[in-house]
Amino acid sequence: MAMTELKVDETIGLAAAACLFNGFSDGSRLAIVRHLAAGEQRVVDLTEQLGLAQSTVSKHLACLRDCGLVESRPQGRASLFSLTHPEATMELLAAAETLLALTGDAVALCPVYGIEAQK
Repeated sequence: MAMTELKVDETIGLAAAACLFNGFSDGSRLAIVRHLAAGEQRVVDLTEQLGLAQSTVSKHLACLRDCGLVESRPQGRASLFSLTHPEATMELLAAAETLLALTGDAVALCPVYGIEAQK
């Protein structure tokens, strides 16, 4: 494989990884993922559990579905949502928690992406 092909493959791979992490970049989406880790949920269940508007939950579920992270199946007039790859998703979130513990407050205090920068 030529060096140019390797760089293109790496660029595509990194872009895909960035897209994946963008799917997890919202606190509401992370909360939805955590609730779906316990099993299938309807939108109405998630709105009650998370205290979010139905439209907000639906919007975030659509994003997660578009990223391939959740799937749905019809149940009567509603849809049941679940994680597409629950074990891999939970492993990724566990690794993120480990990294957050190792970095301490550095991520939260980051002037570009930290908590204050999001306000």
